[in-house]
Formats: sequence, C-alpha cells, structure tokens
Amino acid sequence: MSKSTDPIAVFDSGIGGISVLRHLLTLLPHENYIYLGDSANAPYGEKSTRQVRELTFARVEELLQMGAKAVVIACNTATSAAAADLRASHPDTVIIGIEPALKPAAACRPGATVLVMATPMTLREEKFRLLREKWSGGADIIDLPCYGLAEMIEQGITEGPQLINYLEDLFRGVPRERVSSVVLGCTHYPHIQKTVASFFGPDTQIFDGGEGTARETGRRLQEAGLLNPDAGPGRVEIINTAGPDMADLCYKLLGE
Repeated sequence: MSKSTDPIAVFDSGIGGISVLRHLLTLLPHENYIYLGDSANAPYGEKSTRQVRELTFARVEELLQMGAKAVVIACNTATSAAAADLRASHPDTVIIGIEPALKPAAACRPGATVLVMATPMTLREEKFRLLREKWSGGADIIDLPCYGLAEMIEQGITEGPQLINYLEDLFRGVPRERVSSVVLGCTHYPHIQKTVASFFGPDTQIFDGGEGTARETGRRLQEAGLLNPDAGPGRVEIINTAGPDMADLCYKLLGE
C-alpha cells in the first residue's frame, strides 16, 4: 500500500518533463518527487507506438519498484501510446498523463487560429485526433510536426542561432499574423518558449499542458487520500538513463 509520504514519480522521454515538474513543485511543494528521464532512448516522438509503449511500461515499472505512490507521465507521446494500458494494468495506482492544451488555446478568443507544435507521433495518434475534433468547432487548428526539435533540446540547445534557424524554417508557410495561440504539445518545448514567442505578435498566447497536469495530480491524490501532510518542502531526486551529466542538466533546467 502506498503511503502519503511516498514520492510522486514524474517520467519523461528525457529532459522535457522538467517543465511539468516545475508546475508540480509550485502547486504541491510539500510532496517528494522522483524524476526519471529516459534520455538514453530519446526522442520518443519519432519512434513507433509499440516502441514507445514498451519503453514507457519498463520505466514506469522501475518507478513503482522504487516506491512511487503515483506516476505522472510528463510526456505527450508516452501518454498517447501507453497511459490507458498502464491504468488498466495498474488499477490501484494513480497514473496521470498529459495532453496538448487545446481547450484553453481554442477558447482564448472567438474564431481562434491555434498552432499546435508537437512530435510527429503525438499528432498521428488517435488520442490527439479525438482532442482535435472536440475543440475544432470554433477554432482553426493548424498541426505542425516538429521533426528533430525535442532531440535538439535534449542536447541542451534552448536558445541561440541554431534554434532560431530551425524555427525560421519550421514556421515558413505558417500564417503567423493570424495565429491567436500556440500550443506547445511536447513537454520539451516550454524550455524554448521565449524564443518561440519571439516569432509571433504580442497578442499571441502560448499554452502548455503542464499546469493542468499538476492540478489533476493534486486532485487525484486528494481523492485517494495520498496528499503528503508534511508542512516542510519536499525533496527532489533526478535520475537520467543517459547518466549523471544529463541529470545535472535536468537540475539546471529545474532551477531556471
């Protein structure tokens, strides 16, 4: 049986889920956390659904063996590929996924034009198709697969000329003057939010799913009676399958 003082596990294909961990620490500062980034196998977004599912199951099993009371899948690709099956195989465990923040982006203004930046796999999965159908009634939604972007961010490239050149090519053909909101549909992308925003006007809003995921985590833990009652700040342990240098980069990104 899980105890309320056991850690929340946060899992991502690499360093991206640190953006979700930041939201969790803001909303639930008394909780303890284990962050596992699978950078040795990144990027997930350009793998097959079967590969992503197998990798996600293996990493989540490791985290449960480490005593996690809940698992936050802080990766849109892994959520699409494996979250439903994980919940079915672990019905007594709190498992929270993430999804692109289409709802607030589509509702930000009447007739919004929403640009969704995401990995190719996230955009081709049934989960995203259903989400898109649900919120496309009053909005023009543009899907933009970002080949290689998560991999670039994995390499620590979160600003500078190389990133700017990549985004200039990526946004070529996008009607940027009409874009009301940009959805960062991969948890790696909030690490480059300022650079992305610089390509759009001051009225364009940027959305990511991290805050909503943190709120859902708090709600689910409260429902299960698993919120940590301790008053002091919790501890954070970061593990990365690519080794200590990548773990150090995660700590650095968490502190920014």
